[in-house]
Amino acid sequence: MAEIITMPRLSDTMEEGTVVKWHKNVGDSIAEGDVLADIETDKAIQEFESEYDGVLLYQGMEEGNPTKVDTVLAIIGQAGEDISALISGGAPSAESAKEEPKTEQVEAKASAPVAEIPANVHVITMPRLSDTMEEGTVVVWHKNVGDAIAEGDLLSDIETDKAVQEFESEYDGVLLYQGAKVNEPAPVDTILAIIGEAGTDVSAIVANGGQVAAPAETKTETQEDEKPVVVELDVNHQSTNTGERVFASPLAKSIAKDKGINLADVKGSGDQGRIIKKDVENFQPVTAAAPKATAAVSAPQTFVSGEDTVIPNSQMRKVIAKRLAESKYSAPHYYLNIELDMDNAIAARKQMNAVPNTKVSFNDIVVKACAMALRKHPAVNASWTNENITQHGDVNIGVAVAVEDGLLVPVVKNTDQKNFAQISAEIKDYAGRARERKLNANEMEKSTFSVSNLGMFGIESFTSIINQPNSCILSVGAIIEKPVVKDGQIVVGNTMKLCLACDHRTVDGATGAQFLQTLKMFIENPVTMLI
Repeated sequence: MAEIITMPRLSDTMEEGTVVKWHKNVGDSIAEGDVLADIETDKAIQEFESEYDGVLLYQGMEEGNPTKVDTVLAIIGQAGEDISALISGGAPSAESAKEEPKTEQVEAKASAPVAEIPANVHVITMPRLSDTMEEGTVVVWHKNVGDAIAEGDLLSDIETDKAVQEFESEYDGVLLYQGAKVNEPAPVDTILAIIGEAGTDVSAIVANGGQVAAPAETKTETQEDEKPVVVELDVNHQSTNTGERVFASPLAKSIAKDKGINLADVKGSGDQGRIIKKDVENFQPVTAAAPKATAAVSAPQTFVSGEDTVIPNSQMRKVIAKRLAESKYSAPHYYLNIELDMDNAIAARKQMNAVPNTKVSFNDIVVKACAMALRKHPAVNASWTNENITQHGDVNIGVAVAVEDGLLVPVVKNTDQKNFAQISAEIKDYAGRARERKLNANEMEKSTFSVSNLGMFGIESFTSIINQPNSCILSVGAIIEKPVVKDGQIVVGNTMKLCLACDHRTVDGATGAQFLQTLKMFIENPVTMLI
């Protein structure tokens, strides 16, 4: 029976996608794990794999034409199978749905001033590396004008509103032009660089802001060469500690991330050793000691009496300011405070860390407890819109990490399904890469609840601003040794204060209080999280 494959939603903000390249043609045999197409989302270009075996019977869209999520992307079935009913009953055909917009696009391009681009010249624009990115800043150029470039060479490090990411070239040639100056913000889609043959004159392209048309002799009726040149960060490989590139499909990367598997340890069975879904699912990991993380503390500023210091706002600081202001003034915050007895947690952590290659922090215990409490109180694991309240099926906890010029919130996906060691290793990895600004955009998305911990700085209690679209954020203070009353006697005990900030639109006071009661039970008795 034929299977209909629709345009997937590859990011939480994706509304439409564009097939940049089909890797399979109608009539080709397809095996599970084969790459069907490269799909451009609002964030990156990702390879899309088939989950079915069979023959490609239908392509629902042409390369270069944006298509709404959930429309028919492809149909896979048996050779010769009649799929006419599926095509007519599915999304409108690619030809009928896109004929008019395409004509308008051609007319618009005909009226716009464009410069002819030689076939050997490639215009690279500032990529959109996160869903909130509006402009990027080149922190450093790794290549200068006149340098030879090979595919895969690092062109520059680009600072977004969330991280600093390395940006690679997808072309061979010579760097003819740098469109962005170091430390000067440049809007997304403006010229970042131009690569081509040495001596090529690109002044007309630069003067036209990168609006280009292909040479007349190569134009076709389908206007295939009028597709915009799009360069995005390579999301299908990661690097080992030695710098060797590891190639893996997006699905394999996602599964490996959820399972805490280092792709450098996995042997790929796909084309040219590429790691695919089944390689990760069949991989048997080897337990290793987790790296130790330290708190990030900014270097002290030099104070000069009588002199003002003006510090330009970074992209991260601008976005932090915008989002926190929006959250504070749009979500009606209220706060619930509770104090915990940490004696049992201290003893339990000591026992867990007695296991070889194990290093669990109190923050790891809190994160795990939050995840389990959210499963029992789904109303807290929710998001508000003007139309509805969404209670999320996954528990994804964002963990606030202080960096030199702001705050990043990497997300531990499916936290409730992970043990203490997995959570600990993932948080330490994220924290280390956050401070080096090496986090990927998809590692900071889809949180359903957030945790902020200032206990390591000796802060006993504080309140936080909700990290929307979350409904709540938990503020965690320091563990304090002080006199407490137990069984009518004053004894020395260890306590920790928590403050839960709630969005009153989704979480009522009683709901938040019940969540805190469950959370208190888990943290004060960690053994209950192992049952």
